[in-house]
Parts: sequence; structure tokens; C-alpha cells
Amino acid sequence: MVDRINDIWGEGTPHPRGTVWPARVDLHLEEGVAEADVERWVQSACLLCSNGCGCDIAVKDGRMVGVRGRAGDTVNHGRLGPKGLYGSTPWASSSDRLTRPLVRRDGQLVETDWETAMGRIVEVSKGLLAEKGPLSHGFYTSGQLFLEEYYTLAVIGKAGLGTPHMDGNTRLCTATSAAAFKESFGADGQPGSYTDIEHCDAIFLFGHNMPETQTVLWARILDRTRGEDPPRIVCVDPRHTLVAAEAERTGGIHLAPRVGTNLALMNGLTRELFTHGWVHTEWVEEHAIGVDDLRDTVAPYTPEEVERICGVPAADLRQAARIFGESEAVLSTVLQGFYQSHQATAASVAVNNLHLLRGQIGRPGCGVLQMNGQPTAQNNRECGADGDLPGFRNWDNPTHVQQLADLWKVDAMTIPHWAPPTHAMQIMSYAETGSIGFLWISATNPAVSMPESARIRKILAGEQCFVVVQDLFLTETGELADVVLPAAGWGEKTGCFTNVNRTVHLSEQAVEPPDEARSDLDIFLAYADAMKFTNIEGDPLIGWRTSEEAFDAWREATRGRPIDYTGLSYDKLRGPSGIPWPVNDEHPDGTDRLYADGRFPSDTDECETYGHDLLTGGAVTETEHRAMAPAGRAFLKGAAYTPPHEEPSEDYPLRYTTGRTVYQFHTRTKTGRARSLDQAAPDAWVELSPTDAAGLGISEGDWVRVESPRGAIEVRARVGTVMAGAVFAPFHYGHWDPHDLAPDAEHRLANELTMTVWDPVSKQPYFKTAACRVTKTRDGDGPSPAPTTAASAPAAPQTAEAPAPPPGGATSSEVLADTPHYALDPSSRRT
Repeated sequence: MVDRINDIWGEGTPHPRGTVWPARVDLHLEEGVAEADVERWVQSACLLCSNGCGCDIAVKDGRMVGVRGRAGDTVNHGRLGPKGLYGSTPWASSSDRLTRPLVRRDGQLVETDWETAMGRIVEVSKGLLAEKGPLSHGFYTSGQLFLEEYYTLAVIGKAGLGTPHMDGNTRLCTATSAAAFKESFGADGQPGSYTDIEHCDAIFLFGHNMPETQTVLWARILDRTRGEDPPRIVCVDPRHTLVAAEAERTGGIHLAPRVGTNLALMNGLTRELFTHGWVHTEWVEEHAIGVDDLRDTVAPYTPEEVERICGVPAADLRQAARIFGESEAVLSTVLQGFYQSHQATAASVAVNNLHLLRGQIGRPGCGVLQMNGQPTAQNNRECGADGDLPGFRNWDNPTHVQQLADLWKVDAMTIPHWAPPTHAMQIMSYAETGSIGFLWISATNPAVSMPESARIRKILAGEQCFVVVQDLFLTETGELADVVLPAAGWGEKTGCFTNVNRTVHLSEQAVEPPDEARSDLDIFLAYADAMKFTNIEGDPLIGWRTSEEAFDAWREATRGRPIDYTGLSYDKLRGPSGIPWPVNDEHPDGTDRLYADGRFPSDTDECETYGHDLLTGGAVTETEHRAMAPAGRAFLKGAAYTPPHEEPSEDYPLRYTTGRTVYQFHTRTKTGRARSLDQAAPDAWVELSPTDAAGLGISEGDWVRVESPRGAIEVRARVGTVMAGAVFAPFHYGHWDPHDLAPDAEHRLANELTMTVWDPVSKQPYFKTAACRVTKTRDGDGPSPAPTTAASAPAAPQTAEAPAPPPGGATSSEVLADTPHYALDPSSRRT
């Protein structure tokens, strides 16, 4: 048994470069259950971050009672993080699970039966189709369903209804990852592998607080940085995270750009590669196009100009560029600090550019991981439930559309491809006006997670749009719905999911769902049956009934595409734990990293998109793309920096940015119901720098009001390690609260302040660039509820006279031994 609350990363297993990461099996069982009591262990993988750690579910008396890591899994080698250990199973037995459908009658949600609930859905759906056609329907889904469910939903939406209005909350967290890959390489798909950690001599983390968002992956990095021949770390983040501390410890560098200036920084780094001759000219000439235009684009961004724009010292920029330029094997990871900030796609593409210019892609240690924020976000993108076409097909390529029409046996004109697919923010705008009159939301909580949340709540509560919500609990979004459907969750159904680095896992059903709850697959099939969707031969459009049959249908959709699954099956996935695609006759055991041969899926007839202008979002035409003659080469693309949409002003002098904490996942639907995780981070807070806090007369734990032009929250202050001029808030907290500390959503819902503005290419909203002001409202009665174990720790080291409170759970003294542990080193904190 372990404590991953105080001791987040646990016992270390340092090892030298080029050696296999040692295994370490983590285990957690609920109180009163011993290993000997477990009746059976069921194969699965963790669904509480995008890492996709292989695990087994412990079952006793028909209940899930704990988890353990799978030692032989390719992703985690037996480890699990705090969320996976403590948050995977408690929610399943929660007394407030949805167990029967709900319908709205006389303004109230009341229990009903499935026949009544589905009958109401079908009645509204058919009526709108007859009156307005398929454009009246919209679907907003998740990054947490199974592959088989996404594919089924995609076929229903694209071939059954013919609506382009399909997207997922992946638009909020990982759309820029997909867009950056398409722009640089021609198609989605992570080039790198987690095994690159074992082979690299430098790791760059761009806007990625990995110690809190992917704890097991960070443990893997720590085992390299604390072993022989360690890599140097370079951190790009406005907060002094544990990544920044490790960068300083390894002889790397922490770059802290002003919020919203990432692209200027990246242009400066790129210019340095050209200036110092660190470009692998021969490789670039053979494998990439656009180098001359890129050189011209970045020419104005001298280190001094970058310092003026970003606030990053010119010497620090030069040092970071030298590390990239002189290292033989660099691994780069990217996440929300880039994706949810200004000029997101352009900045993320710039990371790809660095690797292409150095010829560092496709080789061990030379990886790019444009990370995901959710466990099955990759499947949403692959299957087309996010608006893209399944199998990484190009909606603007008639041949690709016809391939799907032939597979589904429908008229190609039924499949929406006459314009770009509708992204989530536009879907909400259409729902606001009633253009979309039927909106089906599955496994996500936009009333908390979307920007400008007061507007979103108003849209969902309005009479102009009929809202269906399918989830495990009555979330803040479900409370606004017209029909609520009880869904089965992880461990209560069978299906596959694919993690960040293309690794496919099978998650087997361990227990039965409660009462009348049904799997998302069964719910979608019930809707398709009730709507009587048929193909051109008059047969049911959806021919499968089980998850395994759905997987087999999906395999055919991938045949011949870069994402080829044809060599996979449920039986094969029950063998080795975690297999990365493509898996086919050429790669029967999977593919660790892409582009080892230097060939990219960029040809006009093969690519997933013809590309865009990174500054404006203007689409490249097929003719323009064909004229570039990519011939399997990657694209080097750049853009000039422009200021963020909302800069600080006299009224709103600070920069507001949102993010995550290690103990909570998304809107806490699961993790908030796990006692140890809830105790570790029970309530919202806001972080200020010591400089700003002193200037505003704010001390640790004081209650403050944070306002933007769109809304306000009132929470307690943490005087932390965010850079001066910036304000950080976690986005997890809505009005649902087991402690009833904040019954009104607007008091602590971070997205009250964020903007309805999005990137011109990826259409991902900007959560990290807004102007705000902070005022003290009353004295605090103790420290803020922010955890003290990671990036939200107080700025000043704690003393015996004024210690920081533990984050909850067991004390670290219960588990620490003479083996290496990677707990927070207080001496690393800036004062």
C-alpha cells in the first residue's frame, strides 16, 4: 500500500540512459480489503489522465474495490498516480449515481423509464429533422468514452443524420495537438514515444506542468534525471513549477514568458538555430519544405526583441536554444500552456519546426509529444466524433469521403463535407440562436469547463434548444437538461482506448452498472434503432450490437490509413499490455515511433488536411497544396507574433490564466468523490505572486475577488510561485461541492472570467489569456485550500514555526523509507 497524496511520485528507480525503465507495481485497495480478499483482477487501463497507465481492477462481492498497476504494461511499468490509485473506483459506489432516466416536467427533472425518455428524445429529433433538416442537430461529447462508442456516434451523426455539428470537449484540451500535427506532417498522430525518455539527453516541456497532469510520466523522467547520464530539462511556463525546479537542478533553464507571448519566444528559439548553424541542412533539404520562408519569418525575433515582448532574459533564451541546438537527442512535450493560449497552433507548430530543423524525429530519444489532456481524446480525433472524418481522412478530399460512403453503404452526399466541420464554440453559438434545436451532450460538463461559463449556462437552460445529457451523475450541465440518461462508467462496460503515444488498451467489464444505467454504446444503439437509420440497401445503418463487433467495424475504417488498426483484435489486446498503432501486416506488433524513414503523410491525395495560414486560419486549397509538391516531406511553417486579444489595462491590470492541480481531474465528477483526493484539494483558490500580493495588501489565505470584463469569482488567495503580473486559478470547481462550501457556481468557477475567443486554426478556446483585477474582500482564517505538494505550494519555504498544512491523506512519514523518493524539496521553492 502506498501514499500518493503526500508522496506523489513515490519510490524512485533511477537508471542510466539507454536502459529499460524498471518496473514498480503500485496498489491501492479500499479500507478493510486485503489482497487476499480480492476475488478477481480485471484487465483495464486508467482513465484519469491522458497517460493511459495499464492497470487491473480489483473486484469483491460484485464491486470494484481498488486497482493495481500492470508491471508489463508499455506505458507505466506498474505505476499509478494519485488520481488513478484513489479516484478510479470510489465514484462507482457513490450514493448519488444516476440510476434511472430523468425528464423535465413542469420545470423539474423527474425519474422515468427508458422507453419514455428515449421516446421523448426521438420525438424531438424526428420533428426537427422534418421541420429543419439535419443541421438542427448537434452532438458534444468527451475525451473519456471508449473507441467503439465514438465510432458508433460518428456513424450516427455523419451517415444517419448527416450533420456537421459534432465535436467534443477535446476541442478545449487537445484540438491544437491534432492541428499542429496536421499542419506539420499532413496527418494527426504522435511521432514520439514514451521510450524516448530513456534515450534523450535533453527534454523540453512547453507549457506542460507534467508533475501534476501526467504524474507517472513525470516519475519516468525523474528516474532519468536522477540516474546516470541524465538529460537536461528546459521548462517554458509562467509559473515556477516542479518542472522549473528540475530544470535548474539539471543545468537546464526555466523560461517564464508573459502569458500570451509563446509564439514570440518560439520564433526567437527558431532564429537561434539558424543563426548558430544548428540546422541539419542536408536532412531538411530531403525531408521538409518551407525552410526559406520560415527563416524570413523568424528573422526579426532577436533575443533582445524576445526579451522586450516576453520578459524572458536574452541570455536565458540563448542558453535554451544552445541546449536544443547542441543536444544529440531532444524530446519535446507540449500541453495546455500552449494549446489554450494565444496563437496556439502557430506556437505548437513551432515546436515541430525545431525538431524538423534539427532532423530530430523518428529516432530513439528524438520525439515530439503534443500531449492530450484526456484519456481517450486520441480516439475522439481518430473516430471522427469531434467533427473530423474517421481514420484521419480529409473532409475536402472526395475520394476520402467516398471511401466512407462505400464502407457505410450510404450516399456520399449524406456525409457532411461541403464545409469545415463545426467546432464546439460554434455549436454553442448555434444552440444559443436555436439554429441547433437538439443538442446531445455525453460524458462532459460544459457548464463548468467551457469559457465564459455564465453564457454557457444560459444557452443550456434556454427553451430554444432541447438538451440531452448522458452521464454518471447529475452534473451542473445535467441540471439544465431536458432529458438526462444514466450511463455506465469505466469498469462497468468493455471497450478500447488509445492514449497520448498511440498505445491501445482493452478495458474489460469488471462489474455490472447500477440499476438501469446503460453503456454509452448501448444508448447510442438504442437511439439509432429508434430512429430507424438504414443504409442504401435498406439494412440497419449500425450493424453491430457488441463492443467487439464495433471494434471490428472500426478496424475496417482504418485500413490503408496512417492510423491502421487492422492487425489488432480484442484477443491480441488481451496479450501484451498496450500496443501502439499502426498495427498491420507490416507492423504486426505495433509501432513505437512514427516517421523513422523520414516520410510523412503529406501528399495531396493522402493528407488529412491541405493546411492553413497559421496567422489568419485561411485554408490552403487543394490546387495550392498540390503545387507545393510535398512528396512525403514535412512542412516548415511559421507566423509573426501578434498581441493577445485582451491585454492588461488600468481597470484590469493583471493577466488571468487557468490550469489544473494534481489531485483533481476536469470538473471532479469522479475525483471529487474520492475522499483522499477531495481532502487534498477541497476547494478553489487563486494564486498571486508575492510582489502582486504585497502591492494589493493580500496575505496567504485572504479572501479575494477576481474580476474580468465577463465575470468574477470570490476565493481564497495562495501567495505562490506564479510570475509577477499573472494570476492563476484551477478550473475544476463548479457549484457541486460535498462540503457545501460554495453553493453558487459564480463564487469559484474559474471560467466565469475566460473569453469566447479561439485559435484561428485549431479553434481551441483561449483559457490562458484574459485581463483581470484582484481585490481583497476579507481576512482569511488560515492558509488557502491550495495543495502544498506541487506547483501551488507557497512561495516561501515553510518553517517549523509556520508549517504548511499537509494536503490530506496519510502523512509522508508513514511511507518514506531509505529508498529514493521524489517528494517536494522545499529548498527548490523561490522566496
